Amino acid sequence: MAGKSRIQTMEENRAKMIAAARKAFAEKGFAEASMDDLTASVGLTRGALYHSFGDKKGLLAAVVAQIDGEMAQRAKAATATASDDWERLMAEGVAYIKMALDPEVRRIVLLDGPAFLGDPTPWPSQNSCLESTRQTISKMIERNELKKMDTTVAAHLLNSAALNAALLIAASDDPQRTLPHVIEVFTLLASGLRNQ
Repeated sequence: MAGKSRIQTMEENRAKMIAAARKAFAEKGFAEASMDDLTASVGLTRGALYHSFGDKKGLLAAVVAQIDGEMAQRAKAATATASDDWERLMAEGVAYIKMALDPEVRRIVLLDGPAFLGDPTPWPSQNSCLESTRQTISKMIERNELKKMDTTVAAHLLNSAALNAALLIAASDDPQRTLPHVIEVFTLLASGLRNQ
């Protein structure tokens, strides 16, 4: 049986570090997570971390990208029972907002991610969600279900509202209590796009 290629080994090591970092960042937070403990927990060295991710922030970016991608999939899955495009838009936005209650999402993506990596709007999954939202808005305008507007601007503002709503919940002293108020206002704001 042939041995693993160097690329396979690097990919396996990368996956191990992401999994270990995800656990450490969720439990301790990015600032408190020790890179020596993290790499030792998977039998690797700091050199392997630097080779794969550049630095600790590069590792955080990889973890955030993984979780953020999962969040986008979960938000899409929440639209499965929606009967029309409007319900799908709202279900996706509300599902994304509700994910702020998930401790891993809250700590890694919504608190530590922006604090250490900066503005989350250019993250890869944000861009794919943005294009999906823009296409849906465009179809709804063509069917005269939404007011005529710039679809790119509308998609940016709607997605930004959901993202900022999730950030607000994550930063709240009482996320459970904040959630229904945030969903109510998000829905009211989004409803302003509709032709009534």
